[in-house]
Amino acid sequence: MDRLSNTVRPYAWGSTTAIPALLGIAPTGEPQAEMWMGAHPGAPSRLTRTTATTGETEIPLTEAIETDPEGELGADTVARFGPRLPFLLKLLAAGAPLSVQVHPNLEQAREGYADEEARGVPIDAPHRTYKDANHKPELICALTPFAGLCGFRPPAEAAEAMEALGVDSLKPYVDLLRAHPEEAALREVLTAILGAEPAEMAATVTEAAAAAERIGGAHAPYARIAHHFPGDPGVLAAMLLNYVRLQPGEALFLDAGVPHAYLDGLGVEIMANSDNVLRCGLTPKHIDVPELLRIVRFEATEPGVLRPEAAPSGEELYETPADEFALSRYTLATGAAPAELTAPTPQIVLCTAGSVTVGELALAPGKSVFVPAGEPVSAAGEGTLFRATVAA
Repeated sequence: MDRLSNTVRPYAWGSTTAIPALLGIAPTGEPQAEMWMGAHPGAPSRLTRTTATTGETEIPLTEAIETDPEGELGADTVARFGPRLPFLLKLLAAGAPLSVQVHPNLEQAREGYADEEARGVPIDAPHRTYKDANHKPELICALTPFAGLCGFRPPAEAAEAMEALGVDSLKPYVDLLRAHPEEAALREVLTAILGAEPAEMAATVTEAAAAAERIGGAHAPYARIAHHFPGDPGVLAAMLLNYVRLQPGEALFLDAGVPHAYLDGLGVEIMANSDNVLRCGLTPKHIDVPELLRIVRFEATEPGVLRPEAAPSGEELYETPADEFALSRYTLATGAAPAELTAPTPQIVLCTAGSVTVGELALAPGKSVFVPAGEPVSAAGEGTLFRATVAA
């Protein structure tokens, strides 16, 4: 196994303190949004390896996998997903709201990617929607209290929330939400919000945000969102969604077509190895409205908060339908028997609290290791580990 060196991405919405606090280092004053652990070509982790010819050297995990795919990933993982690590693990630290967004399913991603490739849209073009041909189911597990938006709430609830603000320019949306069946109501209102004249929408959002701040209570999150994105139509789109607050150890699974946004908090996130995002608002980036409306699932959902299922081995697994990944947690205690982690699939093991040893490598919070498929490994010490691997 190999200790990982990982890249921290400085996205503007990132917390300036959460990741440094976990790592036990001084903040730089700049946002530190995500620490990526895996083999995504945008920021692959690096391994420190020793060979007879080169001695100790650092190489990207992508290179190690390309050199020996079956040795690193195992024959079964290569047969299922090709010669690539199918998941990406992150520490995510939101100090401000992320964009309201949705991810395509696998068929939609393949179609969209092929279409943009055929039309010659550069992969790095700001108006490019599909960066790869993969879907992006994801799971976020809270390390601190964590707030987010997840899935549409019933149209009647959204109408009630908007009506309570007492803003005249919201009345057409309230009427639409009450006049049509669920799918049509949600579709028509989101379409109207995204298609509104910008100056008029900015005025409506400003008035709605002031009312939300005045009323407080359940409306307070929308005032906070508007503080970060004044006049943005995504503030109204957010009012169509369920507000969720996770406690440490609780998680949310986000499948294709489900609109969502993370608002604040620190968590461990795992996803299929993709970068396909369609945005609905709370962003200065490109919004492809026609494609977004094709991808979104216009149905009210109850956000299912996940809690891990404990096994006799001490592993606590977060059950999801994803094929590309599985996330589990281990809480280790001094003097207890070591936790057996050996698996036929590749693993990334991340320490989030305490001081633990994985194999012969000592890990402090924020440190991680890559374990090739089939390599014998156990963990001991006192602290918390998250294990990311491929679903059975």
